[in-house]
Amino acid sequence: MPDNRPDNHDQPARPSANSPWVLDTRELGRRPGISKHLRRSMPVTTALGVPGVITVPAEAEVDVDILLESVVEGVLASGTASVVADGQCGRCLDPLTENVRVEITELFAYPDSTTEETTDEDEVSRLVDDLLDLEPVIRDAIVLGLPQVPLCTPDCAGLCAQCGVKWAELEPGHGHETIDPRWAALVERFGQGRDSQE
Repeated sequence: MPDNRPDNHDQPARPSANSPWVLDTRELGRRPGISKHLRRSMPVTTALGVPGVITVPAEAEVDVDILLESVVEGVLASGTASVVADGQCGRCLDPLTENVRVEITELFAYPDSTTEETTDEDEVSRLVDDLLDLEPVIRDAIVLGLPQVPLCTPDCAGLCAQCGVKWAELEPGHGHETIDPRWAALVERFGQGRDSQE
């Protein structure tokens, strides 16, 4: 006879123990107060960001400095992740590199803990067979940490809207005479003759 009892949560997929992003927490022993400090570089598996604006390329190394702490409800991961992103200036379009550093604080809930049982699946990370996967947490933090409008320098003046040359390369007082399109035909027809008579 089939078991029709509702499950509170489906069992999350087991992370691959071969992934450098997956950490084994067994040595913490589910004893609150025990901690482990980790520093390592981990490769980005897929490019992050907005192509043509700013991206962290696939295989870029993310430097992770993380503290794992055993708490009553799970394992708390806190620390920083740093990576270099490539892009172009949002004002002058010059290529640039951006050092991105993000803060990480994430609770990975134990199976059958109060947090695991009372929280929606997409609202908390979970431990599966004492393994935790840092990649989704750090990937999301890096994407949110990328500048929306990257700049080569904070005071970049951008490009002249008329000729497209960088303002930094133009002479002081650079400008373009603008003619009201309603008068353009008259200026074209009579402007030169008027100038020659003066």
